[in-house]
Amino acid sequence: MTSEGSDAGSGGVPEFPEGMPDLGELMSQVFQAREAVESAQRSAAAQVVEGSAGGGAVRVQVTGGLEFRSVTISPSVIDPDEAELLGDLVLAAVRDATEKASALNEEALGGFNLDALRGLLGDE
Repeated sequence: MTSEGSDAGSGGVPEFPEGMPDLGELMSQVFQAREAVESAQRSAAAQVVEGSAGGGAVRVQVTGGLEFRSVTISPSVIDPDEAELLGDLVLAAVRDATEKASALNEEALGGFNLDALRGLLGDE
């Protein structure tokens, strides 16, 4: 280190030991990554996927942002004596749609671990 670089009190900027990353550059990369993740999330949220159950008798549409758009039930499965079965089919279709929306988000993020990024940035 130079005498100027080792004395921050005299107005000089301290030098980092060799091999130490540039903190400003590292933060810039983190924020660029955050922007990319947010862009991917917006893209996925704009797409609609459909889950189904009972061979398509019950269909649920949901966005990648998990906004449920519609539930369609075929009249062929509406039987007052089979209300429990209908409930099971709706639940299965919702689960299928949710899994597809999650897969859509994973694809949009390209395997990027969003939880790790949130931890780095202090987001909850």
